[in-house]
Amino acid sequence: MIRPVDFKFNQQTAGNNKFQVASQQEDVQQQALAEFDGFVNVLRANGVDVTVIEDTLYPETPDSIFPNNWISFHDNGSVFLYPMYSPNRRLERRKDIIDTLSQNFEVRHLTDLSFFEQQNLFLEGTGSMVLDRINKIAYACLSVRTDAEVLKNFAMLTDYQIIDFQAVDQENFPIYHTNVMMCIGEKFAVVCLESISATEDKIKVLESFRATKKTVIDISFDQMNHFAGNMLEVKNMAGESLLVMSEQALKALHGTQITALSAFSKIVTAPIYTIEQNGGGSARCMLAEVHLPLKK
Repeated sequence: MIRPVDFKFNQQTAGNNKFQVASQQEDVQQQALAEFDGFVNVLRANGVDVTVIEDTLYPETPDSIFPNNWISFHDNGSVFLYPMYSPNRRLERRKDIIDTLSQNFEVRHLTDLSFFEQQNLFLEGTGSMVLDRINKIAYACLSVRTDAEVLKNFAMLTDYQIIDFQAVDQENFPIYHTNVMMCIGEKFAVVCLESISATEDKIKVLESFRATKKTVIDISFDQMNHFAGNMLEVKNMAGESLLVMSEQALKALHGTQITALSAFSKIVTAPIYTIEQNGGGSARCMLAEVHLPLKK
């Protein structure tokens, strides 16, 4: 997780991220920092091993609080760097972060896909792709930030199967990142099915869930707009399953949905309203999960 030093509304991302809303607050950075620290404390109190990296003032990276878009870590020791749509988000890629993690984890191979930026092709990490790591399936709704060609390249390098589809909001505007409309857990899938407009796409996604024995929890557009799709299942140091989401996301869920999810994981939440409003991302976006092997 990246601790912010200059968090604010990012004009460069607002054109295609309809979850972003500029606030009139004058203390956005201070509020975001308090929310960030509170979120880290909640995770640690629930036994999660959290690595916090301090952001830097320069270069200017207002969205650095969402590291899962530029980097991903895999259990075979691989690290991937991704091509980013917004020029100021490309500046978030920091070698020193990988060096810090390599002190405790095995980094065996680094693959840098950022060269696709020169072709105006983008794939923003585990924002663009929701990974079923157990079954090696990458779910992806295509958008200006999620390109089919880069997806194929990722699949070729990782042996992941790609399930791609079109997803739109209630105004028929393409959803910018898959991880705001879908979360894949070990035994469940949270998904906004009404956002997948084409019947053949919906069938393809549901058939994949069925084949991998996922219990499907369907959420509405309204629930998606309150970040109920932006969740992440993690394991704490005791090996217990936790489902991490924001307070806003939990409040948007119905009792039956909460009961269904609670059968698989303990729900862990934190209030991050300032971050959600100005950044257009939520709890899952703030977590770059480390699947690298531990050094012996």
